Amino acid sequence: MGGIRAVFLSLLLVFSPQAFPASSPGRIQNAPAFDTVSLSSIAGWLKRDGREGWLGADVADAVGIPRLATEDLLEARQRGVRNEEALRVVQLSADERRDFMLFMVQRNDGQVFFYLASQREGLMGAFVSSSGAVSRIEPVEAQSLFQRELRFWESRVAVR
Repeated sequence: MGGIRAVFLSLLLVFSPQAFPASSPGRIQNAPAFDTVSLSSIAGWLKRDGREGWLGADVADAVGIPRLATEDLLEARQRGVRNEEALRVVQLSADERRDFMLFMVQRNDGQVFFYLASQREGLMGAFVSSSGAVSRIEPVEAQSLFQRELRFWESRVAVR
């Protein structure tokens, strides 16, 4: 898992606040009930079986996760999986006062997808990085891609 953590953290360093769109992510409307159930299930699994990790302040700022000015790192519980198609990492805030989950998918074609979600609000924002350019994913496409990501992590939870 150390290798996955190092790759993920190095990717996060690449995505400085300047790389992300300036506006904070807005809630993606019409999230199905499946999202809430899946997010709760994945969050429970991370609380129980997740590894200690952290999220850099620059990434938190870029995707709209609130933090104190004195916090350089946000504690998280995380898991990562590498398979033939992608490296995937999911992080859950280890601080009960925060409600965020950050999903990252680095595909073999070089594209990196980020999905910011909340257990209470569902998918809040989605971004893709390709060839050094980062852009927001349109809501309909974001919801479809995010549901696929939730199904992936739900299958991991079911195996445990």
